[in-house]
Amino acid sequence: MSNKILWVDDEIDGLRPHIIFLEKKGFNVTPCSNGEDALTLMEENDYDLVFLDEQMPGLDGLATLARIKQSWPTIPVVMITKSEEEAIMEDAIGSKISDYLIKPVNPNQILLTIKRILDRHRLRHEKTAQSYLSSFREISMQLMGDMSWADWHGIYHQLTLWDMQLENSDEGLRQVLDDQIAQANTEFGRFIEREYMYWLREPLPDRPVLSPDVIPEYVIPHLKKGRKVAFFVIDCMRYDQWLVFAELLSPYFTMDTDFYCSILPTATPYARNAIFSGLFPLQIEQSYPKLWEIADDNESSLNKYEADFLQDLMRRNKLDITPKYEKMIHAEDGRKIADRILNYVQVPLSTFVINFVDTLVHSRSDSDILKEIAPDEKGFRSLTRAWFQHSTLFQMLKTLATQDVTIVITTDHGSVRALKDTKVLGDRDTSTSLRYKYGRNLKVDKDAAIIAHKPSDYMLPRSGHSTNYIFAKENYYFVYPTNYHKYQNKYNDTFQHGGASMQEMILPIITLKAK
Repeated sequence: MSNKILWVDDEIDGLRPHIIFLEKKGFNVTPCSNGEDALTLMEENDYDLVFLDEQMPGLDGLATLARIKQSWPTIPVVMITKSEEEAIMEDAIGSKISDYLIKPVNPNQILLTIKRILDRHRLRHEKTAQSYLSSFREISMQLMGDMSWADWHGIYHQLTLWDMQLENSDEGLRQVLDDQIAQANTEFGRFIEREYMYWLREPLPDRPVLSPDVIPEYVIPHLKKGRKVAFFVIDCMRYDQWLVFAELLSPYFTMDTDFYCSILPTATPYARNAIFSGLFPLQIEQSYPKLWEIADDNESSLNKYEADFLQDLMRRNKLDITPKYEKMIHAEDGRKIADRILNYVQVPLSTFVINFVDTLVHSRSDSDILKEIAPDEKGFRSLTRAWFQHSTLFQMLKTLATQDVTIVITTDHGSVRALKDTKVLGDRDTSTSLRYKYGRNLKVDKDAAIIAHKPSDYMLPRSGHSTNYIFAKENYYFVYPTNYHKYQNKYNDTFQHGGASMQEMILPIITLKAK
């Protein structure tokens, strides 16, 4: 089906060769000599594009343009004029024209304009698809080789960008990408199962930066140089969500992005306590036996000693600093802190924990409305973007862009869209999480999970004599055989965390400097 073009010009007869040229190229062009007739034609026909002469007797081009945009705001309009006066150009551009051409115009110039406007989305998608298919082969070959941690966060970075660039592509291409992401996560689970335990006993730089290294590696060096630091931990933020936030922050900051690896399990009581203490969970239990608590689904008790851990971390690094620490769980918390943000950054280190993304993840699991608003990763990104754009966090960061302060942003873990269930056997004291569990003698399919028979090998505390841990791989989630179908349906296609996937473990850590 050919594109329909309306060409409005009081000297339209002189443009007959241009019209014939376009018709030979497959376009359906309707000539018109005045604005009033153009509006009538638009009421009677559906046009894909309008060429509009600026200088016409009667209803001139700018007046016609205003009427078109009032009734047909989405139809692209190209203004054509003999005048190069800046005021006329500004009037036209302010009226949301799609392009602006100066007479005389030649047929090829018109054709190029049409293609740029009508075909730009198709051409862009085709080019992007070609680029991805070329990258697909390179990524597939890399996945078949011996991958290092640097290779893995490089692959994840590429796949995340492709996921965002191809989010509106045809179903077939999306399926190719989804399959490759699934393949990468399968290989990543094997990589973690093979390498992770050894990392826990190796010093830096012979292993990746892990959760306990975040503050010593990315915050303390700035403090030792006498810099003031604002440290933000956005709970449960994935890398793709950060890229959405970064787009909104780019007018205000230059950003240096690196990646670190979350410890297992990729859950708040473990990963975030490790960040603020600079210790692995087993070391926390040994050093602070009265402080370490694990209580499923009770946020108030899981991380209530983070400020104490952070203070002790400063002491162990010989820094005479009393950090400020705030946790933003509710909207009112954010408003109060945003109003006083400049007071916070008068001290060497101010730290902020933002819970909204994690709250959104849990809320989506229980809300059919949120599932409909954010049915997949694309929708979830859009939802988090809408929050961030109007959040007190964005307001605080923009305010800090005016201050002489180093800003470090990261997360404690990400989340993965759980689409495959796997049965797990355990006693009544087994923990209730869906992507990791601890209990006595847990049994699970070895292809679906990493099994930590000896918690100390994973630097994890033992809560009972025979406790072991399991961590879901890929996009599996754990379901008990009892009421199996009920919980299978309840938790399928929910975002979860605690396991071993790229989305949960490969995490951005960003240093922002004001422009």
